[in-house]
Amino acid sequence: QEFENQHLWYFTRLTAAPGEYLRFEGIDTFADIYINGELKASSDNMFLPVEVDLPAGECEVVVHIKPTMIEARKYASPAGSNALAYTYPSLYVRKAAHMFGWDIMPRIVSAGLWKEVKLLKRKPDRLKEVFFATHSVSETSAHMRFHVNAALSGDYARDYSVKVKGVCGGSGFSFEKRLWHNTDAHNFTIENPKLWNPRNYGDPNLYDTVVTLLYKGEVKDEYRLKVGVRTVELIRTDATDKDGNGDFCFKVNGKRVFVLGTNHVPLDAFHCNDPSRTEKFFELLDDIGCNALRCWGGNVYESDRFYDLCDELGIMVWQDFAMGCAVYPQDCLFAEKIEREATYQVKRLRNHPSIILYAGDNEGDICYRDWIGFRRDPGNNFITRQVLKRVCESQDYTRPYLPSSPFVSPAVTAGGVMPEEHLWGPRDYFKGAYYKDTFCHFAGETGYHGFPSPESLRRFLREPEKIFNDDGTPTDEYLVHAASPETDPNAPFAYRIRLAYNQVLTLFGGVGDSLGDFVRRSQISQGEAKKYFIEKFRIGKPIRTGIIWWNLLDGWPQVSDAVADYYFTKKLAYHYIRRSQQPLCLMFDEPKDGRLTLFGVNDTTEPAEVEYKVTRVSDGEILLKGAVTITTDKAVPLDSLPADDKKEFLLIEWTHKGEKYINHYFTNIIDIDYNKYIDALKKSNMFDFEGFP
Repeated sequence: QEFENQHLWYFTRLTAAPGEYLRFEGIDTFADIYINGELKASSDNMFLPVEVDLPAGECEVVVHIKPTMIEARKYASPAGSNALAYTYPSLYVRKAAHMFGWDIMPRIVSAGLWKEVKLLKRKPDRLKEVFFATHSVSETSAHMRFHVNAALSGDYARDYSVKVKGVCGGSGFSFEKRLWHNTDAHNFTIENPKLWNPRNYGDPNLYDTVVTLLYKGEVKDEYRLKVGVRTVELIRTDATDKDGNGDFCFKVNGKRVFVLGTNHVPLDAFHCNDPSRTEKFFELLDDIGCNALRCWGGNVYESDRFYDLCDELGIMVWQDFAMGCAVYPQDCLFAEKIEREATYQVKRLRNHPSIILYAGDNEGDICYRDWIGFRRDPGNNFITRQVLKRVCESQDYTRPYLPSSPFVSPAVTAGGVMPEEHLWGPRDYFKGAYYKDTFCHFAGETGYHGFPSPESLRRFLREPEKIFNDDGTPTDEYLVHAASPETDPNAPFAYRIRLAYNQVLTLFGGVGDSLGDFVRRSQISQGEAKKYFIEKFRIGKPIRTGIIWWNLLDGWPQVSDAVADYYFTKKLAYHYIRRSQQPLCLMFDEPKDGRLTLFGVNDTTEPAEVEYKVTRVSDGEILLKGAVTITTDKAVPLDSLPADDKKEFLLIEWTHKGEKYINHYFTNIIDIDYNKYIDALKKSNMFDFEGFP
């Protein structure tokens, strides 16, 4: 924090050819750019590029980056706005909100060139915008629309044409379109198309596509991209009730899909490090079985490579605009800032088939309604109800837009239940009434704490064994890495260590005699909680339609809800989730009417024949055994057991097409015997602890 008010200066010399310019892909955040001592451009948004023309010859380039915290003082937040304890400067400043201090990320109000700077040459004739929109699809055809915006230096647009060609395996499309203006569009049909499908629902087919700009038949510019052919809808009611009379479900290519996703938080506290962590993040994401990501509003907009990987892997992307947990200013100054940013980002992202939703913000409606101290109507938020909605409708009409997550509709304001919820609640016992009795169809957020491994803790803490001071407050080290920007035990974000500690006490009644024993307990607690949340929603199909849990990977060293720590060391929950998210999975529901029912959930596109058995691990007795066919798109009850008060670890095994799979269920899971649980993990080949001595 001592460096927040520092100025930074970047400088270099270069030789520019005629027509060359500099493109700053990302400047964090307030900057003036001088060429040969003359102010040429300024920046006030880390999410927007800046382009600066260069004179031919020798150039001295100076970038003066001014301190965000000082610049932010120029903007007086309106009385009607509201923010988290440390994030009031973020209300007008277009910089990732987490950087000002969040309960999952440290306060690092950074500054610098966080993305590439490129020396480019601007062509007089060039393609400025290309967009392929999918209007409708069937098994035999796809109806498409091609939009182009070009810079034309010639006197007559009629001398120009665009040629388009796309290929995917044996399927393809091609056409040439004469231009009558610098902006033009063309409707076309793809026969027998290869559709882009999300993971578990088919292949994520992509057409290798080339768009060529020609002047009197001569090639002037070329743009290459991958086109995914697919439609997406959000089937949503304004409210629901305890009987499930409502809906919140995505349909891709006309079919309802079940979302198994994770919230995507910053890859790193310093975003210039993001590219070095992206590939490994996607290895984890692919391995754990997710088919969706929610790009959370307190984060940055991710790199092109990030979205390319989502396209290639069939990962659906829920994209928040970069606003979170605040009532942002309802004035023209802020509206202009966010409209310019959103227009650029929508144009950048709209050719990615993985993007299935734009959301106005993260928890803005809840803040608007509740956090300022008395109830207000979020429907009056014209930033999310008008400005962003208008941008999406204007620049990409093919995707649904949701004003906020969760969305407080007029029906919810009148007393209805939100169909999509963020399920945090007390975070005490994970099978308590708050979690067990939720009525929502879709969980946009939910999570549970788990300590990193002892080896990871020792990499960022001097005394990892000492969690609390003599007075019972967390140590300064643990507070800062939990992540409180101050060491006052009563600070707004100082609650997380005690909360994580109490979750261990709730499950086991004790914390063990060593750091290793305590951390194993914590990771078991987290694993069982997240397993329960995921399986509850999967068993609830078709009334339940998806869950996006919090979260896969830490962006810095800390105690958190993540299931892989900053060093990519997996917690036990990672392995539990990986099994619970298998496309074909067997799992137990909670006891009802004295019975414990085994369900089969099949998210694949074909019925599955399985042979299964359930074994009580403590004595090896087989309790259930059978062979069934599990249909698609719903949870199917397969078998059941009498429910009693015993605490037992049940191993669920099944085979499908010659492959063996496993899952587990622990009955009456509260105040359990730690040693008995550990013994069951070892017997079941589930002792998946990493980073322990």
